[in-house]
Amino acid sequence: MTGVPRVLTYSIAARITVFGQAGAGPTRMPVLERACRPGRRGFYMGAHRSRASRLRHCWRSLHERPPRCNVAARTTCQEETNMRSEREISTSSVTRRGFLKQVGAAAGTAGLAPALSSPFVSTALAQTKTLKVLQWSHFVPQYDKWFDSFATAWGKKNGVTVTVDHIPHLELPARAAAEVSAGAGHDIFAFSGSGGPHLYEKHVVDLSSLVSEVEKKHGKVHQIGRQIGYNEDTKVWSALPAYYISFPGLYRKDLWDETGVKPDTWEDIRVGGAKLKAKGTPIGISLGHSVDPNLSYRSMLWSYGASECDETGKRVTLNSKETLEVVKLVRAIYKDAMEPEVLSWDDASNNRLLASGRGSWIHNPISAYRSIQKANPELADKISVWKTPAGPVRRLACGSPNSYGVWRFARSKDTAIEFLRYWTDNWVAVFEASTGYNHPLFENLVPKPMPILSNDPTSHPADKLQVLETADEWHATYGYPGPAGPASDEVADNFIIVDMMAKAATDKATPEEAVAWAQKEIELIYKKWSEVL
Repeated sequence: MTGVPRVLTYSIAARITVFGQAGAGPTRMPVLERACRPGRRGFYMGAHRSRASRLRHCWRSLHERPPRCNVAARTTCQEETNMRSEREISTSSVTRRGFLKQVGAAAGTAGLAPALSSPFVSTALAQTKTLKVLQWSHFVPQYDKWFDSFATAWGKKNGVTVTVDHIPHLELPARAAAEVSAGAGHDIFAFSGSGGPHLYEKHVVDLSSLVSEVEKKHGKVHQIGRQIGYNEDTKVWSALPAYYISFPGLYRKDLWDETGVKPDTWEDIRVGGAKLKAKGTPIGISLGHSVDPNLSYRSMLWSYGASECDETGKRVTLNSKETLEVVKLVRAIYKDAMEPEVLSWDDASNNRLLASGRGSWIHNPISAYRSIQKANPELADKISVWKTPAGPVRRLACGSPNSYGVWRFARSKDTAIEFLRYWTDNWVAVFEASTGYNHPLFENLVPKPMPILSNDPTSHPADKLQVLETADEWHATYGYPGPAGPASDEVADNFIIVDMMAKAATDKATPEEAVAWAQKEIELIYKKWSEVL
C-alpha cells in the first residue's frame, strides 16, 4: 500500500446528500466514516482487522458518490445538500489502483503542471464565461457576504458568470479527494485549516508565476506563507498563500484578575485554569478531531522545543523529552482545568463555552470574540486578547493555513488566476471584511498600523486587538521547523498529535506510550512519502 495518502482513508467524517439509482431519490450516506480515521483510543476500525482490510474498507467509503456541485448559483452550506450539477462528479469508472496513481503513488512523476505565463492577457476572459469557486463557510459570516459580492461584481465587469459555493471547513478534505478522483468540480479550491495543497501537488496548477508577481507588487511572502503553499523539494507553489488565521488566547480578564495569574505561559494556563475550574469557570482546549486542537497542541509542542520533524522536514523527531513534558502538561490541564466534554468538541465548541459566560480562557481566533460582541456586548467588554502562551523555549503558535489552488482539470484555469490576482490586489478590503480575522501573508499587503487591529471602535478599549499586529512574528504552521510538504499535511489531516494528547489525558495510555505510538504513526507517513517523491 505504499503511496496511499492516509488523508484519503482516515479523513474527516462527512455526510452529504448523494443521488442513488434512477428513481431512488436522494439518500443520506457516509462518504468517509469516522471509523476510517484514527480513534482517540488508537485503534483503527478494530484491532481484529488487518491494515489492508481497513484500507480496502476506507477505499470503498471514499468511492461512494461524492457531493454534487452547483454551477448555476451561489449556495450556502445548508442548501448544498440539495444541489445538482450540470456536470456530475462520478468516481464509478476510477479503479482503486488508478486513483492511487493519480494521488499519492504518482507523486514521483515530475513536470505535469505547466508553467504559467505572466501577465495573463484579457483574451483569456473572453474565451471563458464561467468560474467556479469552492471555499469554506467563514466563521465571520460577513466576510462570505463580502466575498460573494466581490466575486459577482468582478464577474460582471469581465463577462464571467462566477459561482461561489461554501461548505463547512471540516468537509474540505473529503471534497478535495472527491474532485480529484472525478477530475471535475470547481476551478478554484480553497484549502483551509488542515493539510491540502501539498497532497495534491500533481493535480493543481503550479502558481509560481502568480506568487512571484504578487511578491513584486506586495512584498515578500512571509515564511508561514511558504510553508502553506511552497514545496522546497520540488520548487512548486501548489497554491497561492491566501491568509493565515492567528491563534491568540481569549480570556475573561475579570476572572483571571481574581486569581492573581496572567495567562501568559502554558504553565500559567495550568495553574490559573485549575483555580478557575474550581470556581466553575474552566478553560477549554478541544481534544476532538477538528482544526483547533491540531493547532493548539502544535503551539504547545513548539513552545517547549518539541516538534514532529527536524529542520529538514524529513526526519521525525517527536519522541523526545520535550514532547513528553508537553504531554504530561496537557494531561494535567485536562484533569485540573477542563471538563471531559472537550473530548468531543468541534471547532465551535470553545466559542460557545466562552459565550456562555462559563468559560475563562480559550485558544482561538478572534471570531469567538466577534460573535460575543454582537450577542452580548457586556460580556465582550470583559474579554481580553493576548498572545499565544509562551513555553520555556519560545512563544510560537500554529496558525490556521488558508490557500487557493487551481485544479489542473479546471475548465477556466486562466480566468481563475486572473481572479486570484485581482483578489490579492484588493487585500485591504479582504482584511477589513474579515474584521481583522484573515492575516496577510505578503509583507506589504496591509501596512501598519493595521486598520481595525490598531484602533477598533467596536472594542473597549479600542486597542484591544493591537497585539495581533505582530502575529506574523509568533506564528508558524504545519511542518515547522522544517518546510511543509505532503507528509506534514497528511499528519495534520489524521489528527495524530491530537490523539496522542487525548490518549494520555484520558489514561488510555501512559504519556510515554502515547508519544511512542505517535512517533511510529508519523514515521510511517514520512517514510511513505520519502519513497514516492
